[in-house]
Amino acid sequence: MKKFVNDPKDYVPQMLKGIALANPDTLRYVPEYNLIMRADAPRHDKVSIVQGSGSGHEPAHVMAVGTGMLDGACPGDVFAAPPSDYVYESAKLLASDKGVLLLVNNYTGDKMAFEMAQELAEADGLTVRTLFIDDDVAVQDSTYTVGRRGVAGNFFVMKAVGAAAEAGADLDEVVRIGEKVNSVTRTLGIALTACTPPAKGAPLFELGDDEIEIGVGIHGEPGRRRAKIMTADAIVDEFLGAVVPDLPYAAGDDVALMVNGLGGTPISELYLLYGIAHEKLAARGITVRRSYVGEYCTSLDMAGASLTLVRLDDEITKFLEAPAEIAIRVF
Repeated sequence: MKKFVNDPKDYVPQMLKGIALANPDTLRYVPEYNLIMRADAPRHDKVSIVQGSGSGHEPAHVMAVGTGMLDGACPGDVFAAPPSDYVYESAKLLASDKGVLLLVNNYTGDKMAFEMAQELAEADGLTVRTLFIDDDVAVQDSTYTVGRRGVAGNFFVMKAVGAAAEAGADLDEVVRIGEKVNSVTRTLGIALTACTPPAKGAPLFELGDDEIEIGVGIHGEPGRRRAKIMTADAIVDEFLGAVVPDLPYAAGDDVALMVNGLGGTPISELYLLYGIAHEKLAARGITVRRSYVGEYCTSLDMAGASLTLVRLDDEITKFLEAPAEIAIRVF
């Protein structure tokens, strides 16, 4: 393994410290709770939006903190849920007069941590709601989840609820919008290689030189099946063959299309996949109105990609188009 790392147990704190030092005017770092928060938070004229999850998925979620996006993110160690007290203390620090919304990707450890944190915060008299994101179509249950996993589609929920909160919506309305976006968002991931967590020092799983994992999770969880490497056209067929029927998306739909890199894939390959997917959707009568290509939710250094569709209407489009300012300009 070759990585830029000192002691693996310091990997996440040193990363977070670097983010804060690079953005001193816009971000505040609270090392006791792995918390990256907006420098102007909490603002009592808006709902505060907080997300956690494990580290290793950057730019999600600590690099999505800013105006019109998250007010704070408190990650755990690599691929590990944050401790419930981190979430609880983060909710207290970000408590707003309009309440706090906790966004949670649907993994068992994350659900337990955030639900316990919500109970503790409510016992202190805070107004807190939790919204679970479960856009992955690959499997219904996995090693880490009961139900579907939350993967790269979480970006669209973050963006929509962040915009709604910035516009002054109350907590119930922000939750409604987040649930609506989650309900029309579907994702599938395909891995070309495994990823290597710093603490493990070896790949999480083995793929042959001619193998791919269809439906891989963002922690390296197994997907639908292992297959032989195929052409880009055939891989896009795998993406669309799983995602399009799941909602289903149909002729006449307007959609947002995201091709997300999993950490080790050149941007040129992501655009290649995007172009093929765009044309194949058009052939089905599905119109791409908004486009996203790049790294939004990664799996460390995994080579691979995920494809996400969001069915658009005027309300969802308004929130996705709303301005956002984040310290780290990746979105």
